[in-house]
Amino acid sequence: MEFPILSFMTFTPLLGMVVVMLLKKESVNVIRWTSAFFSFIPLVASYFLLTNYDYSTSAIQFIERYTWFPEVNINYFMGADGLSVPMLFLTALLSFVSIIVSFSIKERVKEYFAWFLLLQVGMMGVFCALDFFLFYIFWEVMLVPMYFLIGVWGGPRKEYAAIKFFLYTLFGSVFMLIGILVLYFHTGTLDMLELIKHGYPRNMQLWVFAAFFIGFAIKVPCWPFHTWLPDAHVEAPTAVSVILAGILLKMGTYGLLRISFPMFPDAVKYFAIPIAIIGLIGIIYGALVSMAQKDLKKLVAYSSVSHMGFCMLGMAAITTVGISGCLFQMFSHGVITGALFILVGVIYERAHTREIAAFGGIGAKLPVFTGIFVLFGMASLGLPSMSGFVSEFMVFVGSFSSVYIPKWIVIASVLGVILTAGYILRMIQNIFLGPFNTRWENLTEINGREIFTVVPLAIFTILIGVYPNSLNIFLKATVENLVKLITG
Repeated sequence: MEFPILSFMTFTPLLGMVVVMLLKKESVNVIRWTSAFFSFIPLVASYFLLTNYDYSTSAIQFIERYTWFPEVNINYFMGADGLSVPMLFLTALLSFVSIIVSFSIKERVKEYFAWFLLLQVGMMGVFCALDFFLFYIFWEVMLVPMYFLIGVWGGPRKEYAAIKFFLYTLFGSVFMLIGILVLYFHTGTLDMLELIKHGYPRNMQLWVFAAFFIGFAIKVPCWPFHTWLPDAHVEAPTAVSVILAGILLKMGTYGLLRISFPMFPDAVKYFAIPIAIIGLIGIIYGALVSMAQKDLKKLVAYSSVSHMGFCMLGMAAITTVGISGCLFQMFSHGVITGALFILVGVIYERAHTREIAAFGGIGAKLPVFTGIFVLFGMASLGLPSMSGFVSEFMVFVGSFSSVYIPKWIVIASVLGVILTAGYILRMIQNIFLGPFNTRWENLTEINGREIFTVVPLAIFTILIGVYPNSLNIFLKATVENLVKLITG
């Protein structure tokens, strides 16, 4: 395509932010629909990205390259391949859905939507930047709007959660910046594709990989860097929780697969077992802590730690099926957990509590809401014919056949599936089944706008579960090339 579609997708929300800032703050409905319009445009563009993508090759496509700072060899370099095209679509979809969810925001509406559109710019940019300078700018751009969205529109402990999120992510960014500077001084370029072609001494690979890993692992978040996540999720507004779970966590795994794995193949093989163990701990620990939660939103938040552990395990396998399973889990977790956070927000707006024990038997009162919630709950625990099952199955198959990690790690991680079934089923039982709690006599059913936000997510959850090749065709060539780069 001659049209610069990646820049168009990335910067359209920035134009939307400027337009929103020029509107009168009293024009609440105009602000909402203007934001939705400018967020919908990248979603339409992402459809053209998918339909024009040549999935028979692993080559970077839709390239846009312009000289930016020639004195220090920095270029404006954008491009997409099988790693980034599905994530760009997911980012566009969840951003649009989240803005529709945000129509319930009543305070400081103008500022909220302006920050949200800026956040979308940063997220889109990360998935298509191929120059380290540009990548780092987009990575840091996301920090500021997320800080304000949590800190201003969050729950009772919003300031604490926002500062904790900011400091953790900034701490990781420092390590990433160190890694970028080491590579720049060693090669004289910030072009990611050029840096992948360079060979690096083994000791240098180990240290630089470790620096990048800290930066990306905080974002995932891997154990023990995960403690910012539950606080941020619980205090954040519903739409911000959707973006946190659906997109921001995926940037850590995306960064590892885009940067660390192809650039430092010796280090990847050296650290394969520690990465797999970190994934295993995340799977088991996240599931056990989820089981202990009394707050519904905290339960879904900790389940993210568990599910992202599967991504780390699949990645550590360094097999085509394992890494494909990681990418499937990234997409699948985005739509499933994003939907669960939307549904938690729906019930909280009506009941003003998220305490699981406070409910009971509301399935009889809210049959439509219950049906939708149970659908995504079952997808989360990995029910066959749902996307969660496909991704976890691929991770287990790819990891078990790996020569880089021992089989006991894979066998032990299966316990996570059993624990997930335990806490999901118990949650469904306590909230929706059993005798009806008359306290909720006046609860109202999920409305049309709220159904509109979860239906597309349900479609992709079932589509990928029933027909996995709908996603795999985009990944296959890129993942095979990535494994070849690492294993030689």
